[in-house]
Amino acid sequence: MTENEIATSAIGSAIQVHKNLGPALLESAYEECLFYEIGKTGLHVVKQKALPLVYEEIKLEVGYRIDILVENKL
Repeated sequence: MTENEIATSAIGSAIQVHKNLGPALLESAYEECLFYEIGKTGLHVVKQKALPLVYEEIKLEVGYRIDILVENKL
């Protein structure tokens, strides 16, 4: 699946979540629902994935967190 196809599917899932929930909820609620919706499409999805930060000779194991990662591409 291309990046554009993955993005199209993920955006469709995001629109579905927004239609069902509307505005003004906490980010964590949208994240859980989006994770669920993307999972229903059959795409591989992970949430809160650690992304190490490397600076010169040091490596911070949890420099950042990716909210939602789809197919290891998006």
